[in-house]
Amino acid sequence: MKADETSLARLTALAQGGDRAAYHALLTECQHWLRGYFGRRVAPNHLDDLVQETLMALHQKLATYDPARAFLPWLAAIARYRWVDQLRRFYRAAEEELDHNLAGVDEEPAIAARISLERLFEQLPQGQARAIELVKIEGLSIAEAATACGQSESLIKVNIHRGLKKLSAMIEKA
Repeated sequence: MKADETSLARLTALAQGGDRAAYHALLTECQHWLRGYFGRRVAPNHLDDLVQETLMALHQKLATYDPARAFLPWLAAIARYRWVDQLRRFYRAAEEELDHNLAGVDEEPAIAARISLERLFEQLPQGQARAIELVKIEGLSIAEAATACGQSESLIKVNIHRGLKKLSAMIEKA
């Protein structure tokens, strides 16, 4: 069956009268029509949910359909309202996420810590400071840090050990 106005209106009238087969056929045809309607409006991963929500709304509002009027504009109105509701939910969720992310961002402690760390690094030999920064802060492996610094892996390990030992002594002294 093709979802045309006449057949959908006839199926709807039969479904309102309690015909289960007509109701099933109506939902099947409406599902196909809604997939086409929403297919151009929503992301594919949201298509099934929106079609199901609209079919639920159709089920709830089926008794309000007037067989003297056209069916497809009535269905399109329900679909449009469900689509707008979904857009509102997404925009609200995006706003809440944005507000939450902005409210929770307090970069001042991180900036202060970075400034303090840079001041401590200034008191270390450059090789030690660079080795600690590459391996302990930036997360590079010993081999990657050795390549970046042009030093052997053993020297990187020694620089990290001596540098951390010196930093620990400076912090304890302060």
